[in-house]
Amino acid sequence: MKKQFSFTISLFFVLSLTLFSQCCRIEKKEAATSACVPRTVRVAQSGQADVVGSDNVALQRAADMLHPGDKLVIGPGTYRMENSLVIPCSGVTVSGTPGETVLLKGPGAASKVVDGGDWGESELVLAEPERFRPGMGISLRDDANSGGYDVSTATITAVKSDTLFLDGMAINDYDYETGNARVDNNFPILSAFGVRDIVFEGITADGNKAENPHMLDGCRGGAIYLFKCRNCVIRNCVARNYNGDGISFQITDSVKVINCESYGNTSFGAHPGTGSPRAEIRNCRFHHNDIVGLFLCWRARYGVFADNVIENNGRYGISIGHKDTDNLFENNTIRSNGFCGIFFRNESERLSGHRNVFQNNTIENNGDAQQGYGVYVKPKARDMVFENNTISETRSGKEVTQRYGFYLVRGSGPVKIENNTMSGHAKGDIFDENKTGAK
Repeated sequence: MKKQFSFTISLFFVLSLTLFSQCCRIEKKEAATSACVPRTVRVAQSGQADVVGSDNVALQRAADMLHPGDKLVIGPGTYRMENSLVIPCSGVTVSGTPGETVLLKGPGAASKVVDGGDWGESELVLAEPERFRPGMGISLRDDANSGGYDVSTATITAVKSDTLFLDGMAINDYDYETGNARVDNNFPILSAFGVRDIVFEGITADGNKAENPHMLDGCRGGAIYLFKCRNCVIRNCVARNYNGDGISFQITDSVKVINCESYGNTSFGAHPGTGSPRAEIRNCRFHHNDIVGLFLCWRARYGVFADNVIENNGRYGISIGHKDTDNLFENNTIRSNGFCGIFFRNESERLSGHRNVFQNNTIENNGDAQQGYGVYVKPKARDMVFENNTISETRSGKEVTQRYGFYLVRGSGPVKIENNTMSGHAKGDIFDENKTGAK
């Protein structure tokens, strides 16, 4: 009898443990399945939403809730930005209402650095600390380290008396004694770092340049900015009025910019650079930027740039330079830019932009009262091809500015020019200093 009772108890425990294990596996499976189901996180300025607010703090709170596969929907309205909206994970979509979801940079703040700013430091003593608040994005520079990757960027974690505490460290020795070291609250408005497979769509990023006199160039920022990202899409977005570049992506691979507009920026409309192969920019409009509409910079290779309108930029429509090779430009309209439509920057033969192909583009009415060119070639680039393009000056009298179709500077490499339609150039469709001996 005792043996039978003992056996019954043992069987009961075995069955209980088995049932418990099965329940645990079911719960874990359900939890894992639930965690993998994509969800939508909503931000609105009022009403029902996962996060309610109208500034970068609310937006970042929502972004930090995202997991791969999720979508962040930002409702209509103007959101005041004192720091970047940083998308922290891969595989997400950030969506707004086109023309109605506006991320607007707040008024700029600046101060000289009194102490701090040595390499590795994360505390800065300022002359005017009252201009800054915790949570602000900042950039740190001096006269010798004022642009490119020499500029440090960080977020303020605390302000105590005259000292800023940062979440990052200085990446240079900034000369605060004689070199005018300074802090500005400059930052990209919408950004991502080191992620892949993200989409930005329907967002307007406004740099509010009238209230932001200091510039953060495209290596460290832009109205929309990607850094070390892969397979990302920027679609139906607007980048405007930024004191720097509109859309900038650096050290990236396979970034697509589709049906976007970038204008009113103090540097470039779009800036694929620093080793960013396989970019695709289509159906965009880059206009009224102070320097260049589309700026290829330092190893922008194997890209496709098609069906864009690039017009009324201060100097160049398209600028190509250092190792920017093997790109295709087709069906673009490049017109009314200040110096020329397409500019090949001066590089040695080894470092030039080789094997770029231009076909079926319209290049017209570029230049100003002093000088004007359709295509201006400085470097010794090889295997450049221009075919089936329309290159012309369509106006007459004092309105004529595009005086040359092609201008090849002495020392420039050969350019294949075939089957183009050229007209209206007062000084010649093709002028080659290598053949004419002109100086």
